[in-house]
Formats: sequence, C-alpha cells, structure tokens
Amino acid sequence: MTEQPLLELRRVEKRFARPLDLAERFARKLGAKVREDVVHAVSGVDLAVRLGEVVGLVGESGCGKSTLGRIVAGMMEPSAGAVLWRGRERTGLDAGARKAARLAVQMVFQDASASLNPRRRVRDIVGEAPEVHGIVTRRAATGYVADMLRRVGLDPSYATRYPHQLSGGQRARIGIARALAVKPELVVCDEAVAALDVSIQAQVLNLFMELREAFGLTYLFISHDLGVVEHLSDRVAIMYLGRIVETAPTETLFAAPNHPYTKALLAEVPRLDERRKRFVALAGEIPSPLDPPRGCHFHPRCPHAMPRCREEVPVLQETALHHFSACHLNDRI
Repeated sequence: MTEQPLLELRRVEKRFARPLDLAERFARKLGAKVREDVVHAVSGVDLAVRLGEVVGLVGESGCGKSTLGRIVAGMMEPSAGAVLWRGRERTGLDAGARKAARLAVQMVFQDASASLNPRRRVRDIVGEAPEVHGIVTRRAATGYVADMLRRVGLDPSYATRYPHQLSGGQRARIGIARALAVKPELVVCDEAVAALDVSIQAQVLNLFMELREAFGLTYLFISHDLGVVEHLSDRVAIMYLGRIVETAPTETLFAAPNHPYTKALLAEVPRLDERRKRFVALAGEIPSPLDPPRGCHFHPRCPHAMPRCREEVPVLQETALHHFSACHLNDRI
C-alpha cells in the first residue's frame, strides 16, 4: 500500500433539507416558529482509502454509511468538506481529470433488481458505459461484454437476457460486471450481498476477492454484517449517526475494540465458542438525524456517559498503532 491515499475525505458533511411549503412559509411570516427539516446524514467525516486495501464501513441502518458511499462514488456532492483523489481535491480538477476520477470510482448496489434497467438486455447494461466513454469500440463491445461476464462467473450467453430472467445471484454478478466494465480503481460496495441467500453470499464474496487480485482493485465495503467485514477487510471504520467513531486494522479492532459502541456491536455477534452466552441488545434506538444529540452522538445509549459527553464532541485520536477512537474515556488513560 502506498502512503498517499487513493481517496481521502476531509471533514465531509452531508445535509438534506426539506424546503418549507407555501402554508409553512406563510405561517412563518405571521410569526410562527417554523423551520426547514434538515437531516444531518454525514457529520465531519475523515476517512482515507489507500491503494489496494479493503476498508470495511460498518454501522446500523440510518447511520449515513450509504450516503457516505455515494459521496465517495461521486453520485452526491458533500455539503461541506473535501473529497481528494490521489491527493488533489476532486472539485478542483479540470474537466478531463474529473471525468477520469469519476470513472475510477464505481459502485455496486444492494438491490441489483432496482439498479438494473428492466427494459435493457445484459449486453447493453454492461456494454453501454465503456462504449460511451471510449474504452471499447462498438465493434468490439460484444466480445468485451462476453469477457466481463466470464470474469464474474457467467456464461456469455446471458448477454441476451433481461434482468427478470436472472436469479438474484446472477443479477448481483451483472451489477459487478457493469462496475468493472469501465476499469475502475476503487469499487464502493453498498451492502452488495445483503439481499442474497447465505450460500450465494459466500460465492459473491469470494468473487470480490478474486476480482481484487485479478484487477488490482481497492474496495470500500459498506455493511452492517460484522462477520462479512471481518472476513473481507484489511481495515474497519465504525460509523454512528453520521460520524466515524473508531477505525483500526481488522484484527486489532475485533480483538481489542476501544469505543463503547464498537464493543456493544461486537458483543452481539454470535460465536461458536460462546454458546451459553446471553446476548443483550444495545439499549435504546439510534437517535433521529433530524435532531442529533449534542456532544457525543452515542451518549444517550452509552453506559459510560458522563457530563462532558453531553456537551463536547470527541475527536478521533490514536489509542494504539493505527488504531483511532473518538471517546472521552481515552483522556483518562
């Protein structure tokens, strides 16, 4: 792995605002305390992905990890902060470099059925983008698509089929082939195996690893499944309500988690050597991103919360080699 990150996020934020309707605007003019609803999906995230590594991004549903993945893939622009590609801010690149940077990051979605156009054949789904971007000529497109299908473990004859004629696992492979067709360097996998049967999940996960070796790929692997992340990732980032609360090499994080939220997540993972262990669900529910708590976002659910946690936002600090955690408890060590 190189020292300079392939992609880096610096203090990235993403907010979604619902504009006031006519009645609400009128009510506000009359003095009513009406304001826009603002969802704080991502709040000040710093994250680096280095060439050749697999970074696992883990968190509960609604924590903002999919939004962060779309920002990485260039499908959304951040409300604040910067996205750097090979050390240069993406918005500052010239048109040609920006296009190349966009193509270099592709995304594989959770629901292949929803992300594949039902009216187009597989050959068009996989072959259109490389043809449009000049990666392959129209004459060579048929052979190129056939090769992509072989790469993901499908027979080239599937090129003439529509998505509804394929199984869930086959559609997932088509989604992967579409992403690979434009020769990306970084692939964002957003819950890419969550909708599949367990046996098919294993096949697709093994395919991801094979493709990593064959194409020299870098992955940002988004998942709520800690078992999958432990199996695939070189490094793991834990996300809670829009913030990264802990990052560490995979082995380190699973052996010695630091943040109370990470400890709670790992405590809920079933283990064969802990058959008699009583599993206790994490107390409370994740707060609403419409009105996140002050200070540490986790403090309403944290058994170690103290007054400082309710007021002051903890910063990521190194607690061990390459191990970072955002928790005020570390200041006592």
